[in-house]
Amino acid sequence: MSEMSAEAVAQSAKPTIFFDGVSSRRRQVTLTHGDALEIAEPGEAEGPRTIARWPYADIRRADSPAGILRLAATSAPPLARLEIRDASLAADLVARCIRLDEHQTTRRGVAKIVGWSMAAAVSIVCVVLFGVPLAADRLAPLVPKPVERRIGDAAEVQVKTIFGRSVCEDAAGKAAFTKLVNRLRDAAGLDDDSMTAGVLPTSVPNAFALPGGKVFVMQGLLDKAHSPDELAGILAHELGHLKHHDNMRGLIYNGGTSFLIGLLFGDVTGSSAVIFASRSVVEASYSREAETGADTFAIEIMHALGRSPKPAAELMFRITGKEGGSGFTILASHPLTEDRLARMTKEDRPASGPPLLTDKEWQSLKGICGSGKI
Repeated sequence: MSEMSAEAVAQSAKPTIFFDGVSSRRRQVTLTHGDALEIAEPGEAEGPRTIARWPYADIRRADSPAGILRLAATSAPPLARLEIRDASLAADLVARCIRLDEHQTTRRGVAKIVGWSMAAAVSIVCVVLFGVPLAADRLAPLVPKPVERRIGDAAEVQVKTIFGRSVCEDAAGKAAFTKLVNRLRDAAGLDDDSMTAGVLPTSVPNAFALPGGKVFVMQGLLDKAHSPDELAGILAHELGHLKHHDNMRGLIYNGGTSFLIGLLFGDVTGSSAVIFASRSVVEASYSREAETGADTFAIEIMHALGRSPKPAAELMFRITGKEGGSGFTILASHPLTEDRLARMTKEDRPASGPPLLTDKEWQSLKGICGSGKI
C-alpha cells in the first residue's frame, strides 16, 4: 500500500474498527479524507500504514445497530466493513458519500418487487390448476406400456406385502371371476391381453386398479356384495381408470404439482403445512374428476351389457353410509357416495341383457378365498 496523502487525518473520540473481508481480524484504524477515504492502521515504528482506499462513490451504508455507522464499498471485498462510532466523524463521512444509500430499496422498488412476486405466484397457480392437468392428460397416454407395467409391478409388490402375498385361487371361484372380468373388458373395448385381475384375501371392502392393466378386488368388498351386478359395477369403474390412464395421469400430476407448489412457497418455516394443504385441495379436485369419469364409464358399460349401474352405487352406500356431514368435502378425493347413488339411480334401467353370472357361478365367486372369515 502507498503512504497516506497529505490530507488531514479525521479525528475520532471513539475507536473506528475495520474488517478487511478476508480474515476475521478486527483492526482499529484511522481515517484520512482526501480524494478518497484512506483507511490506515497505526504502526509503532513506521507510523500509520494505509491498508485500504475506498473511493467515496463506492461507499455504501450497511445494516448496523444504533449508534454505529457501518459501511461497505463496492470496490472492496464483499465482506469488508468499516464501523464508525464517533457521531461527528460519521456525519462528516456521510456528507462526502453522495451515493451512500443508492442501493437501498425505494418505495417504487418495493412495489416493483411485490408486483413481480405476485405475478410469479399467480402464474404458478395457473400452471398448477390448468397447465399441469393438461400436460398430464396429454402425456399419460404416451407412456410406453412396458414402462407402465413396470410401475404397476412395483406397486403390486407393495400391495401384496400389505394385504397378502397371493391372490385367492379357488378354481371355481377364479373361473367365475375371470368370466365376469372378461365380459366387462369386452364391453369396455379393452383389448389388452396383459390385463390381470384378482381377489386379495383381506377384510378391507375396496377395489383398485394399478398401472399396467392390474385390477384387484378385496374379499371384504366381495363379502358385502349381494349380486353380480353390484360387483360388476365396481369392476367397471376400475376398468374406467385403466381406460383413462388415471394412474399415470395422477403420477404426472402429483409430481408436477409438488414441484410447483414447493417452488411457490419455498423451504421456510411452516411451509410444509401450507404445501400439504394446497396439494390436498388441488389433488382432491383432480381425483374427483377422475372418479366421476370412471363412474360415467361404469354406467356406459353396464348399459352396454343390459344391466343397471344402480346396484354398484347401493353397494358403495352400504359400505360407506352417508358422507355429506363427515367433514370438508373440498378435501374429498371421491364424489360423495350419496351423490353417486343419486346419479346412478337416475341411470337405472330395467335389465335387458342376460345375467352376468349364474347363481352357481356367483356362489363360487363368493367362496373364491375359501369359507373361512378373515
